[in-house]
Amino acid sequence: MIYLELFWSFFQIGLCSIGGGYAAMPLIQNQVVDIHHWMDMTEFVDIITISQMTPGPIAINSATFVGLQIGGILGAVVATIGCIVPSCMIVLVIAYFYYKYQKLTMVQGILGGLRPAVVAMIASAGISILLLSLFGSNPISYQLSTVDVFSAILFFVSLLVLRIWKINPIYVMLGAGIVSLGYYLIIG
Repeated sequence: MIYLELFWSFFQIGLCSIGGGYAAMPLIQNQVVDIHHWMDMTEFVDIITISQMTPGPIAINSATFVGLQIGGILGAVVATIGCIVPSCMIVLVIAYFYYKYQKLTMVQGILGGLRPAVVAMIASAGISILLLSLFGSNPISYQLSTVDVFSAILFFVSLLVLRIWKINPIYVMLGAGIVSLGYYLIIG
């Protein structure tokens, strides 16, 4: 039964995740954390972090890691296939119709209308992860007294380094990871 649930959950994610993996993060969170309670928010953020660090699309990596966590190797395969199948079907259908009707203004209007929704889904995922980082796993108490000061400083320093000095994000992630490791080893 768990394999069917994994397949169906990630099939729905694959079916509705227009805009790529980052846009799919709120959908994955909804299925994995909110609906099925397979993970808590902290575990989910860890899975997303690992999915970002490994090569490949984040949605596929997330499906694989969640499936592995929930149902072992077979769970990873089932969740990954569930995530891939709708995308393949959608791309084939869209490619056929796009090449046939690409000059129509209605098609261009539809594609233009999807852009803001994709940006909103990506922003939603980013805000969820930022709030978890700053306030911990308790989503109810968004008070300044509960802010993780170290995480807030690390976030703003990383943001400044990325925006002002335009350093490669990989180096910023590695640096933030090393600083965090040192901080939590020393401070505890």
